[in-house]
Amino acid sequence: MMILGIIMSDQQRCFAPQAMLRLQSWLSPSFPTGAYGYSHGLEWAVEAGDIHDRATLVEWLEADLCHGSGRNEAIFFSEAWRYTSSEDRAKLYTIAELAAAFRSTAEFSLESSQQASACLATLRHVWPDEILEWLAQMLRERDVRPTMAVVLGIRCAREGVPAGVALPAFLQSYSANLVNAGVRLIPLGQTDGQLAIAGLEEAVLLASTEALQSTVDQIGSAALMVDLASMAHETQYTRLFRS
Repeated sequence: MMILGIIMSDQQRCFAPQAMLRLQSWLSPSFPTGAYGYSHGLEWAVEAGDIHDRATLVEWLEADLCHGSGRNEAIFFSEAWRYTSSEDRAKLYTIAELAAAFRSTAEFSLESSQQASACLATLRHVWPDEILEWLAQMLRERDVRPTMAVVLGIRCAREGVPAGVALPAFLQSYSANLVNAGVRLIPLGQTDGQLAIAGLEEAVLLASTEALQSTVDQIGSAALMVDLASMAHETQYTRLFRS
């Protein structure tokens, strides 16, 4: 009830239908970020036998969303949205810089920066925005890599999409992409894939609710197997994915 109450109170804020259309475009699998090429360490976890069916895939992704990098991404998104809305560029840049540095493995750094760079370039070209232009310039001058959570957090705030709507949608897209990787790797059928996505709804809402009430002071990860899987994937002999 607490989760739904927080999400619903934010949903009641009015925002333009066009903003919802844009949010769907930005989180669509067809948006050119190259997300399909990354598994976030799932490929090694399947190879090692830690993930072998729908139930173990859901358990792995729940841990990532609630205790690992997914949780941190949610907080970075929420903070970026918050400081964009309050027009605090100094704190916004601090969040962008911290998010770029907060990568536990080389592959996670590559996964984050390459997708975010593609996302930022497309947004600047198709939906130009003053804050994104400023961010791109600041990151370029200081040789800092962009991150998806910050880029989309900024753009959703600028579009007027409430954080309580934008953040669960962002995490749903994040988890759905990894489910699709699991469908290909385990392998699973398409129906099992959709059942896995449905099975992650509670974790998505919980992670969103907690992130909306958190700050970067609560950043941290306890999903060590996700990080270890990413490290092992760097030297995995046969690979389909880049992470």
